[in-house]
Amino acid sequence: MPLQRDFPVPASYKEALMQTGSIEYSTYVDKCIVSLQPQNPELTIYTIGCVLFRSLIEKGTDMLQPILTQISTKRVVLASGSPRRREILSNIGLKFEVIPSKFEETLDKSSFSSPQAYVVENARQKTLEVKERLGKDGIPDLIIGADTVVALDGKILEKPKDASNAFEMLSSLSGRTHSVHTGVVFVASHQKASQLKTEVRTFFEDTDVTFGDLTSDIINAYIATGEPLDKAGGYGIQALGGTLVKGIVGDYFNVVGFPLHKFCKELLNIHQTCWS
Repeated sequence: MPLQRDFPVPASYKEALMQTGSIEYSTYVDKCIVSLQPQNPELTIYTIGCVLFRSLIEKGTDMLQPILTQISTKRVVLASGSPRRREILSNIGLKFEVIPSKFEETLDKSSFSSPQAYVVENARQKTLEVKERLGKDGIPDLIIGADTVVALDGKILEKPKDASNAFEMLSSLSGRTHSVHTGVVFVASHQKASQLKTEVRTFFEDTDVTFGDLTSDIINAYIATGEPLDKAGGYGIQALGGTLVKGIVGDYFNVVGFPLHKFCKELLNIHQTCWS
C-alpha cells in the first residue's frame, strides 16, 4: 500500500486557518502528514510523517502479533460507534464487529469520586448493555466498551452546547494543562469445567494535554470549522484541534479515544488467563 496520496483539505478549513495568522496545520491522515501554511496555501504531503505514524500504530501490533491468529478465531464485539476507536483497532489487525451500546449516559457525575471512576462506570454500563442484549443469541467471546472524558481541575468537560459554550471551554483550556481519561471494560467469556464463565475486567488511562496560548481570533477561527461542537472538551487532537496542543504526557491514542498500549497489555492477559 502506498504511503502517500492526495488529500483535499476542505475550503472551510483553509479559510479558518488563514484567519489565524501564522499557524501551521499538521495532522496524521491516512498514514501521512498534511501540512498547510497560510503564507503558502498549497497543499503539500510529507512522507516524513509516515514512518512516525506507522511506528506508533505498530507498537500495538508488535505486542499482539504472536496471538492475533488465535484471537481471530474469537468473536469480538466493540460496544462503541466511535469511528476513531474502530480505526485504531482495525489498524492493529484486530478482527471485530461493531455493535454500539444503547445505554443512555445519565449517570450523575457529582456522585463519583473522580473522573476516572466515572468513565469506568460509564464504560461498564455500555458494555453490559450490549452483553445483555446479545445474551439470548450467545455471548461473544469478548465485548469491549470504552468511555472518554476531558477534565480540567477535576471538572468533566462535556461536548459544547453551542459556539458560545465552545469559546468558553477553549478559553479555559488556553495555556493550561488538562487531563483526558478513558475507561475501558472487557467482558470475556470462556469455558471452564464444561461451564460458561464470564469475567468483567476494567482499567483506565490518563493523559495530560497542554494547550498553547490561544487568542480570541484563533479560537473563533477553529469554532468556525465546526469541529469543536461534537468533541468532548471542544477539540479533536487527531484533526484541526491538534494545532492547539503544545504537548502531551502519556498515550496519544488515549486522547483520540482509546488507550492502545494498555489495551494490548490487558488483551494479552485475557488471552493468557482465559483462552489459553
